[in-house]
Amino acid sequence: MRVLPVVLSAAVVFSCVPVPAAQAAAAVPYVCTVVATGAKQDVSIDVELTVPAQAQPNEELTIGWTGAYVTGSELLAPATGLEGDIKMYAYAGISGIPNFTSATGVAEIGTVIPDEPIPLPATTVDLKTTPRNTGTGQVHAASVNFGLRPTEPLIECEIEDTSGRTDHPITVGTAGQDDDTTPTPTPDDSESTTPTDQETEEDTSETTTEQTPEEAPSGGVDTGAGGLAGPDGRALMGIGLVILLAALTGLRLRRPRRS
Repeated sequence: MRVLPVVLSAAVVFSCVPVPAAQAAAAVPYVCTVVATGAKQDVSIDVELTVPAQAQPNEELTIGWTGAYVTGSELLAPATGLEGDIKMYAYAGISGIPNFTSATGVAEIGTVIPDEPIPLPATTVDLKTTPRNTGTGQVHAASVNFGLRPTEPLIECEIEDTSGRTDHPITVGTAGQDDDTTPTPTPDDSESTTPTDQETEEDTSETTTEQTPEEAPSGGVDTGAGGLAGPDGRALMGIGLVILLAALTGLRLRRPRRS
């Protein structure tokens, strides 16, 4: 009897996970070139892209690629054939999000018969890519190459007219998320109005106290020692002066007169 709630809970969890949206196949016109000879062919492929509804920065995502030839517009192998383990390299273009431009995948295609249509993968090809920034963009079918290695294609197929391609929306990150999440520091009023200890010391050292001249005692005279001699000192000096004058007078009187 307790199994039902668990099953219901699991159903709720899986219903919240974004499911890749499969878009209806759209015919994509290509011009395919045999690298060795330069021979060209007009080819049309019905391409169906399965784009994730939601992606996250720095996390690898997968875009599904499924293709089938439009009848009468198949890619024929060269008359000389293609030797080796031939693979198909499929690409998707991405626009609208910085540093997020493409996705690529590879698939085995089997035996290639000269002058016969080159088979396309029977199953979905996983195109891998990793976004670095958030945003909303568009995904569309891009080139398809055939060869032994991705950097050395034997046949290159480029889209003939990009104006008619079908765009599929993709969102990286959550709504309203910003690439730059670093907060901007705000000034602190308390820090701007409180002086530091160093500033206080510098202000104190620059403040000088006015030196006042030494005050002379009350009644002092402006002579060499007058500023330091009090009333008693001046009286003694006056008495000494009187005695000196008296002595000089006495000496004057005692000098004999000439006849």
